[in-house]
Parts: sequence; C-alpha cells; structure tokens
Amino acid sequence: MRYQNLCLSFFINVLFCINAQAQDQVVTGGILDSTVIPAKKMKQQNEFWNNTYSFPSKPRNQWEIGASFGVLGISGDIPSVFPTFGFEAHVRKALGYIFSLRLQYLNGTGKGLRFDAPIVNSKNPAWLDNSANGNLPNGKGYNAEVRDNLGNLKPLSTTLNGGKVQNVFTNYKTHIQDLSLQGILTMNNIRFHKQKTKLTMYGGFGVGFTAYHAMVNALDASGNNYTNLFNELSAISGTGNYTKDQKKNVLKRLKNEMDNTYETEAESEKNRRGSLGNNTLLPSANILVGLSYRLGKRINIALEDRQTFIKSDLLDGQRWQVQPVGDVAFTSDYDTYNFLSLGLNFNIGAKAVEPLWWLNPLDYAYSEINQPKHMKLPKPVFDDADGDGVTDQLDREPNTVAGAPVDTHGVAKDTDGDGVPDYKDKQLITPTECQPVDADGVGKCPAPECCVAITKEIADLKAKPQSDCPNDYPSIRLNKAILSSDGKVLLDIIAKKLQEHPACTITISAYPKANKRMQALAVKKVELIKTYLIEKAGITAERISTNFAIEGGDPDTIDFK
Repeated sequence: MRYQNLCLSFFINVLFCINAQAQDQVVTGGILDSTVIPAKKMKQQNEFWNNTYSFPSKPRNQWEIGASFGVLGISGDIPSVFPTFGFEAHVRKALGYIFSLRLQYLNGTGKGLRFDAPIVNSKNPAWLDNSANGNLPNGKGYNAEVRDNLGNLKPLSTTLNGGKVQNVFTNYKTHIQDLSLQGILTMNNIRFHKQKTKLTMYGGFGVGFTAYHAMVNALDASGNNYTNLFNELSAISGTGNYTKDQKKNVLKRLKNEMDNTYETEAESEKNRRGSLGNNTLLPSANILVGLSYRLGKRINIALEDRQTFIKSDLLDGQRWQVQPVGDVAFTSDYDTYNFLSLGLNFNIGAKAVEPLWWLNPLDYAYSEINQPKHMKLPKPVFDDADGDGVTDQLDREPNTVAGAPVDTHGVAKDTDGDGVPDYKDKQLITPTECQPVDADGVGKCPAPECCVAITKEIADLKAKPQSDCPNDYPSIRLNKAILSSDGKVLLDIIAKKLQEHPACTITISAYPKANKRMQALAVKKVELIKTYLIEKAGITAERISTNFAIEGGDPDTIDFK
C-alpha cells in the first residue's frame, strides 16, 4: 500500500511537470548561440567565431532528474518471491557527448521463500531462541541439529517439543537502500547518416554503498512458531518425490497460513561490519543497461535493468548450506540484487541545450558542409588553360589551338559538320552532297547526271576492246568498315581474276544514303577494300577506281565492275 501511494504521488507530479514543460522553451541555439556558452569558455568561442581556432566551445547543457518504479529481486540462497517492488531517484549530468555521471538513490524490498525445508542448524540465530543464542523469545525457537566432537549429528541438548530436529521453510523480507555514483556511456547518439535519434541505448557501471536489513517470518500473529505447519508440509517437500501440483499447494498453504509480519531479525553482520542505524552498511558496485525514448525536449521515458554486487551472503538472511557434507558450512557465492525499472526523466535548466547524450556532435559539421554559414571560403578562381574563354571545369576540349573559334563547351567549331574544325577547314561550308571531305575539309561533289551518263558511255567504249575482261565479280556485304574472313576470301577471288587479266581494271561501287555519317562510312569501306587489293593482292592503284552512288542501292553492298 505504501508503494501504491508513492506511485500515485509520483505520477501526479509527472503530470504537473509535463504541463510546465509545455509552457517553457528550452534554449537550443546551438554552438553559434552565445547564450548557451559559459562565460569561462567565451574566449575559445570568440577564437572560433574569428576563424583562428577550429573547434567551438562545448555548450552549457541541462541536468537530468528522474525517478522510476520497478521490480527488485535478490539472487541468494533462498528463491525470491516475484514481484517485489522498489523505486529510485537520480540526477545526471553530461561530461561529454558519450560519457555522463549519475547519482542514484535506490529504495526497495525483496522477499523470498524456500519450498524445500532444510533442517535447522545451530548457527543460524533467526530460527533459535535466546537460550541457544538465537533471536527468538525463549520457548519459541525451532529444534536444531548439532554435531559432537567427532562430527556426528546429535540433537541440541536443550530442545523444544521433545527434542526432535525440525525442518523450517526459510524465508526473508529485506529492505534495501543504496546510493551510488555511476558512469554512463551513451552508445548511439553519434550518427553519420541521421541527424538525431529519439531512442538512445546506454550502459554503465557504478560504485556506492548499500544498507540492508533482513527479517524472517518465524512466528505467527500470536507469537507462536509454525512447528505444526512446517512439520506437516516438510513431510511432502522433504521427500524429493513431489509433483508440480504438490509444490504449488505447499506454497499456497504457506502463503495462506503464515502471516506477513516478518518479525524476527535474520542473521546479520552489522555488529562486526559497517552499520547505518539498524542496517548493515557495505560498499557495493553495479552495472546497468537501458533504453531511453525521447518524448520531447524536456522529457523522456526510460527502461533500465541494473545488477548490484555486494560482498555479503546475508542479503536474504541465509548463508548456510542446505545439506552440507560434514559440519554446516557457508555457501560459496555472495548475494546480489537486480532492479528492473520504468521511469520518467526531465531535463532542467535555462539557457542550455539538451543533455549532450541526446545531441549528435556531427550535426553542426554536416550542416556547415551543406550550407556554410561560418566557414571561411577562399575567393573562387576559374582557370582557363587554353585561353578559349571557357573555364577548365566546363571545357570539353581543354587543349584547343590558340585563336580557334569555339562553342559554349570549349570545343572548336565545325560549321558545316564535315568533321574538320573551322580553323583547319579550307572549304568552310561544304554542301552535304559533297561530303565526305578530305583532310583539308574539301569535299568531292558528285557529277551532274548528264556527265554521269557521258562518263558511262566513254567507259563502255573503252571496255569494248577488252571484251575478254571478266564481269562476274562477286559482291561483298559490309555493314561496317571491317573485313571478315569470308570477305577476304571473296577479295582474293577478285584479285585472282585481276591477276589473270592484267589489262583489265575494276571499279568499286558503294551506295551510301544521303547523310554525312553513311557517306563517311562508305568511304571507309571502299578504302579498306582498295587497300587490301593493293597491299595484300598486289593490284596496282591505277587499275582500281571507286564510285559512290548516293541512294543508288543497298548501303551495305559493295559491287565490283
């Protein structure tokens, strides 16, 4: 009931804080805002503004205060009862973008109950009465086993209920408080591909002091022990041959038939170790991991798990082995406790940025690269190595001849598009029908139709005396200026005929379409064939002539006549 009231009060205060947050604005001007720079760091900031130092000052950042409610469990010799609750409050301050310090106070209660009932031993005062140096009133203790000088078991000399050794269902209720200083590392606020994150992961470690006080429920509300109940139930649990339902029923009866007073002091070390009031006080260490989700500039919610280590085996009031070999002995491990919590955290402070673990230190650098506001940029220089008036960054022809006219891309002009730049072209405007052109840009215009007919008649007349010249030359198909192996075979056949008729000549005819590209391609094809016949077959150039009949036939066919 105490924890329920505490939680209700806590969340009412949270609502007031959220309302206050809506009316308050956090100063987040960043590193260029002088209002968030401490006075003692303004010298560095001024040097940064004046571009005499590359790094800005670290801005003033807010403190975090928070509280959480959670489940506290003790890991000891007696199984813990779940759930038992606790709360924590803390204050946290960032020392950098990754590391921060947190001072945390924890207050909680852990409970435990053992199902199997061990035998009472003479060294645990929680179950013995004053006559046996125990913590129970005389006549209220449980009979314990002791050993003689030879190590043999024997009943305690002054026993209760006829002296029979008894089994007890060990239990505890421990109130724990601790105060620790923790170093916390934020793991994911420095991001290269996103400005900020709403979810941060963190881990940490801490040292401090733990005060604890363990009590045992050994007597009922009337001050009598549970001998009859324990004897009855230990007959079931002590056999080791019990079912899950039997275990469930035993625990249910223990819960229903035992009160909740925890009136007896458990075994403790406060008389020989440190103490705080009625508590044992010992140094402790803890480790923790957590997730925080950002709800706003001033508020976030956190889920955290913390494990605390303490050099004591009496957090649960029990440190003796259940079934020792020989005389009773200590258990081998110290007790620890865990606190799993969910809480709300608030950022406080004016004229400050958010706590640094929520900020990405690369944010300013990336924004300055994208949109420079502070960067000292040099005056731009645009080189023009060839002096054609087009800067090198845009010049597609960086080595244009001096004085040559160029276009907007720095490429030498070619007005008629014949492939020869204007500064070399001796025929600046060559008609399309006269192209392709020679190296000087001069074209070879086709003869008029009348001249073509006359030339044909003259050629026919010249051919008459040579009626024995072959006229069955094969045609060759070329779609590009490359000779295939089949093409070479055909050219070898043509060359052989020419070698057999040394008085005969041959005309190589191509039929390009009426555009410059196809005409230039036709020239390359014919020249390729002519070169092959001269260089490979030994036909003299005087015996070979060429003819280009635009649109006169298939552009991929080469004829020989």
